[in-house]
Amino acid sequence: MTTTATAPAAVTRQRVLDLVAQVERGTIDEAMREFYAEEVVMQESNGAATHGRAANVERERAFFGSITVHEHRALSVLVDGDRSAINWLFDYTAADGTRYRMNQIAHQTWRDGRIVHERFYYDSASLVVNTAA
Repeated sequence: MTTTATAPAAVTRQRVLDLVAQVERGTIDEAMREFYAEEVVMQESNGAATHGRAANVERERAFFGSITVHEHRALSVLVDGDRSAINWLFDYTAADGTRYRMNQIAHQTWRDGRIVHERFYYDSASLVVNTAA
């Protein structure tokens, strides 16, 4: 008896670009509902993972509700099979007046057209652009 391994379903480049467009418009809640699986696991750099879409929506709402976004755009998008990587440029000011400019990679695993795992990679030591006077 022989078994044949099946390759994971590929995510389409257009699906990833649709996600990018939602995020660039600032409609994070909509993007989370449309592109993230109920069981998604998300992780910020070396931080603890957050499990489940509901918990991740709340985490994102809390973060985006506490900052002023100046720029949030994709610099590049790569798609390979069921994986994608987006290079984000993210410029924002925190509530304390500190401005950050982050160049990060979001590495995603997709299943059935939705993200099931996403991890953000960035160098947190190089984030601060300036502080409030």
